[in-house]
Amino acid sequence: MRVGPYEIVSELGRGGMGVVYRARREDLGRAFALKVLAAGAEATPDTVARFRREARAAAALAGHPGVVAVHDVGEADGRVYLAMDLVEGPTLEAAIAAGELTPRRAAEIVAAVARSVAAAHARGIIHRDLKPA
Repeated sequence: MRVGPYEIVSELGRGGMGVVYRARREDLGRAFALKVLAAGAEATPDTVARFRREARAAAALAGHPGVVAVHDVGEADGRVYLAMDLVEGPTLEAAIAAGELTPRRAAEIVAAVARSVAAAHARGIIHRDLKPA
């Protein structure tokens, strides 16, 4: 399956607004995390506007070490999408389940997340979908 210039490789997860895929752009020779609005062609103008606001908010935090960079926002065949850096590795939930985290490492991760959320709040951005995983 393709979404605009992105070839979908696999599904990474689902959230309140969309589905996130591992995707590849052959012309750039690299992988991205591609978030596609779940409602697709049936999305209301309000839903699309909210999705685009999310993209702008993420882009406004560019350069923060705890925030992935946004590279592209677009629409193809009725699908609205957002392309971001792909962060490799297990989810926090998987690392905890596998017993891979020491208490110190868990605290370091929580501190890094707190710094990232504080940076967003300092710019008037509230993250509405934080998950423990």
